[in-house]
Amino acid sequence: QVQLVESGGGSVQSGGSARLSCAVSAHTFSDLCMAWFRQAPGKEREGVASIGRDGSTSYADAVKGRFTISQDNTKHTLYLQMNGLKPEDTAMYYCAARWRESCARVPEFFSYWGQGTPVTVSP
Repeated sequence: QVQLVESGGGSVQSGGSARLSCAVSAHTFSDLCMAWFRQAPGKEREGVASIGRDGSTSYADAVKGRFTISQDNTKHTLYLQMNGLKPEDTAMYYCAARWRESCARVPEFFSYWGQGTPVTVSP
């Protein structure tokens, strides 16, 4: 079983930065594929970034160059550093995990989800 708890959301001005954290409760954290998703009101959930078991990362085009996903295997924590935030980044952000090696950012592939943390970017 895997439990995920996000933190770090809040209100930020356009151009600002924020860092999201996801505390992961799992026996073998390093065997997980981890990802961040977001969902804005009235929109579908979309994959923002993922990090595979080998440490490889991938990003949605909309955040590439601005967001960085990372993890601390000793603290069992996933991070999302968000720089250059834009109003269109406003959404509920979710941490997700799966045990499989493939880390494609498809919501249906992920078995475990956190409760979400809101990020609001004002103009």
